[in-house]
Amino acid sequence: MGNFTATTTRDQVLTVTELNRHVAQVLQTRFSRIWVKGEISNFTQAASGHWYFSIKDSGAMVRAVMFRSRAQATGIVPKVGDQFEFYAGVSLYEPRGDYQLIVESLRRAGRGDLHEAFLRLRDKLAAEGLFDVDRKVAVPAMPRAIGVVTSLAAAALRDVLTTLARRMPHIPVIVYPAPVQGAEAAGQLVQALQTAIDRAEVDTLLLVRGGGSIEDLWSFNDERLARLVASSPIPVISGVGHETDFTICDFAADVRAPTPTAAAELAGRDRRQSLELVQNAGIRLDYAWRRLHERRTIQLDRAAAGLVSPQERMRLQGERLDALRGRLARVGMAIPERRKAALQLLVTRLPHCAPRVDVGQDRLHDLAARMAAAMAARLEQAERRVDVATQTLHALSPRHVLARGYAIVRKSNQEVVKNALDLKIGDLLSVEFERGTAQVDVSNVHGLL
Repeated sequence: MGNFTATTTRDQVLTVTELNRHVAQVLQTRFSRIWVKGEISNFTQAASGHWYFSIKDSGAMVRAVMFRSRAQATGIVPKVGDQFEFYAGVSLYEPRGDYQLIVESLRRAGRGDLHEAFLRLRDKLAAEGLFDVDRKVAVPAMPRAIGVVTSLAAAALRDVLTTLARRMPHIPVIVYPAPVQGAEAAGQLVQALQTAIDRAEVDTLLLVRGGGSIEDLWSFNDERLARLVASSPIPVISGVGHETDFTICDFAADVRAPTPTAAAELAGRDRRQSLELVQNAGIRLDYAWRRLHERRTIQLDRAAAGLVSPQERMRLQGERLDALRGRLARVGMAIPERRKAALQLLVTRLPHCAPRVDVGQDRLHDLAARMAAAMAARLEQAERRVDVATQTLHALSPRHVLARGYAIVRKSNQEVVKNALDLKIGDLLSVEFERGTAQVDVSNVHGLL
């Protein structure tokens, strides 16, 4: 295919596929990356994580898609009706001929500078590892005290205190007041949080405020505050704004809650759950104690049954000593008598144990005669076997075959000729007879069918 131009001849005919392909190339070349401003419409978040939506203004609408990796990087979830500025490329879906925008990033319309500052700071701190999971501190399930960093006039404080009173009325709450909005709010939030860390009188800190615009929440995008939150030895739960709002402190905190109320719920185990755990632990402890008591009682009974009074033990040992004395006396008297009887028995058996030389000599002569006879029989048997083997070898000897008029024919390389077809006219052969050999030339070759 040649380059397509807007001007065509009357004879040039394009298929629909070719037309859409050329249009796609023109769009991608002419509008590689552009900024488009408009309102979100028909927003859908697919199971794959991709965003599908339309961008519209008062006069037109265009379809758009934002893939998962780009969507997750924004830190927000747009809502229908929100105004944004979209950085996108233009593409054409060739099978239907529809063109759409491939969105790479977005920022709220009219607040692009703040959003860009938010993205730059977020990327900077993320590159430093400030948001890494291994830096997070675990939130204790049963804190001794809970601290809240927020404004005393904030509705979020009332929500947090109400939730904590309902779920954990036995846990003391300490408020570290600081404004959550305004030019000086970020610095005073840093001071309040640092005070809570220095006092070390709570086990968990809640950094909260209610929802608002990006300007209202901007104090929680302060770099100093984010670094202090990330480095805090006390676990920090961030509950700033609504579920769709994200701040830098949300990323730096050990736990991010969607709302202040949710932050209070994540601060510890519910009192009813704690009581149930204590009751269950008490039941298990009581059962374990009863089992241990039963085992120790059985061991004590067995030990008591084995106890004997000192007088009874001495009496038993005295009886055993008397028995041993009697046995020793009897053994002392019986030993000489047993040894005398054994000596007499040995004297009686001694004459029968003297060696009989004459009997041994007779046996030796008999064995020698038997050995000589056996050797002669074995020798005669071996001679017969040799004769049989000699006759067998003679019958199988090639010389014996030659004596019947046969001959052995060999080539000049001493290879035995078995097939006349292996010879060529002019070959020199050696013929071996029973007596002597002869040299012959091959003058003719015939093979057997």
